[in-house]
Amino acid sequence: QAEDEKLVAEASKVFVVVTDISKMQSVGLGTSGAFPVEIIQFCHKHIIRNILSLPSLPASKKGVLRMKDKSGDNIPYVTDNGNFIVDLFFDQALEDAPQVAAELTNVVGVVEHGLFLDMTTAVVVATNEDVNCIWKTNAP
Repeated sequence: QAEDEKLVAEASKVFVVVTDISKMQSVGLGTSGAFPVEIIQFCHKHIIRNILSLPSLPASKKGVLRMKDKSGDNIPYVTDNGNFIVDLFFDQALEDAPQVAAELTNVVGVVEHGLFLDMTTAVVVATNEDVNCIWKTNAP
């Protein structure tokens, strides 16, 4: 899924991300919510172990295979491309997002990750009170 989204972003003249305030972090990326990584199904446990061993990730982390539903049926969610998603959770922020992206890209079996580095033209952030727009400094 992230791969499809990144293809659309790359092909676009303008790419705007719309989110709510819960995704904005003053202390860095990765401390609230899941950080998705799309992986192939074959040997997925091995791939997850390799991801969790990456030196650029915070020391305290866990990887959870995303499930189809929360009913406890233990059926993994499968993307439109036939892959699994592992959700990574961290106790600390990612210190070097470009390094994390580079390391993830080099793990055999990783299809794509949820970091959209240098692809966004603007980010629209909704709070309970208002909506703010943050523009890239060299946006068209």
